[in-house]
Amino acid sequence: MKFYTVASLANELLEANEKGTLNRLFNRIDKLDLLILDELGYIPLHKQGAELLFQVISMCYEKRSIIITTNLQFGQWNHVFGDPILTEAVVDRLIHHSHLILFGGESKRMKESMMMKN
Repeated sequence: MKFYTVASLANELLEANEKGTLNRLFNRIDKLDLLILDELGYIPLHKQGAELLFQVISMCYEKRSIIITTNLQFGQWNHVFGDPILTEAVVDRLIHHSHLILFGGESKRMKESMMMKN
């Protein structure tokens, strides 16, 4: 199991690609049972970072479990990946065989913050 924010994984992928160690990073990820990607959509991805993240998702597709957290609906993911075709391919791989868990209501952090003020 490995936890990343989406931005930190994208940065690590870009750095590994620049250093020529991308295959080593891919191999480490490929050995995981579970990959957790937090905060998808908080920071738009650089084009190459988005493409490398797609490669990770494709590599894990039907072989590894992935958990992704986001506040965005799928229709809003294009602004993160910057390419509608790439976005569609990412979403397609993620929702096939998936379990979507939707949380509604007030933000827990906001609620706790407001409770502390009273």
